[in-house]
Amino acid sequence: MKASELREMTVDELLQREKELRKELFNLRFQKATGEIQNPNRIKQVKREIARILTIITEKQRSTENA
Repeated sequence: MKASELREMTVDELLQREKELRKELFNLRFQKATGEIQNPNRIKQVKREIARILTIITEKQRSTENA
């Protein structure tokens, strides 16, 4: 997902998406450990998307504090 798409979401939706991605990351790490992973690059993508979501959540929280 692009950052612009994430910025349109509410904080609750972002937190839900983060939760889903963390589950996916856990499963990907488990697959990697067992040697069953199909796309090892997906781990990096998921980590970056989680970081992107956390950044946007922080931005939204700071903007509500300053307003």
